[in-house]
Amino acid sequence: MRVRGKRHTTMALRDILVMLDSSVQSATRLQIAVSLAQRDAAYLIGFCALNMMQPGGHPGVEINIAEETERIKTEFRNRLRFAGLQGEWRETTDNVSEALAHRMRHVDLTILGQVDQNHPPPAGRHLIEDVLLTGGRPILVIPHVGRFETLGTNVLVGWNNSREATRALNDAIPLIANNASVLVLEAYTIGSKSASDDTTSGEAASHLTRHGFNAKTALTALTGVSASDVLLSYAADVSADLLVVGGYGHSRLRELVLGGVTRELLQHMTLPVLMSH
Repeated sequence: MRVRGKRHTTMALRDILVMLDSSVQSATRLQIAVSLAQRDAAYLIGFCALNMMQPGGHPGVEINIAEETERIKTEFRNRLRFAGLQGEWRETTDNVSEALAHRMRHVDLTILGQVDQNHPPPAGRHLIEDVLLTGGRPILVIPHVGRFETLGTNVLVGWNNSREATRALNDAIPLIANNASVLVLEAYTIGSKSASDDTTSGEAASHLTRHGFNAKTALTALTGVSASDVLLSYAADVSADLLVVGGYGHSRLRELVLGGVTRELLQHMTLPVLMSH
């Protein structure tokens, strides 16, 4: 993938953490992390949880955890050297969610992989949800399948004027490429809002425009379709390479019991998603 252009240093990523493991898509996450770090000359931290180093990424294949961890660490360090980046390697045998949340509080961005529900890791099935709520920093989630040649050149923002959406929009600014196109999509439920009502998506777009981005708005009604389906459908229609959303606008318990946008996106995502809580 390629991430184009440099931006003003005040909006640059200064440090990035990427979680690496034995899954097939780990290499994709590393490539995205290296590309972003090169663009902004950011410090890159490779993080590996040994209790997630199991055959989850290679069904039916037993692996030697120590050997596999060493292979991933060597690849990470080689990529740092070839890219001319500074960084460090960290690994843990502690509780994954707690260890990762602690690390991510001291970086600008954490890159994680979507959980493959068919082959979940032995630990951390709900890792993303846990650290989204406790880490205090934005996370970039990469789907467990697919290739992503660009990121941040064509951005879709899911907007509902909530605190979480506001955090996500502003946390995403360092990821949005110079001269990117940004669509701020506001969805409403029939009966709760008229399409002619004043919307706040225009104000959000104006904020992005003042940052130098080509930002436009769209308004759509939810007519028996979930918000996550609307977002993913719009993302496909406009060929977005990054989706930006607030995570867990309701309590986690409510979303676990009743479902919700956050859970559905994490299960069905088709493109990289930037989430903040």
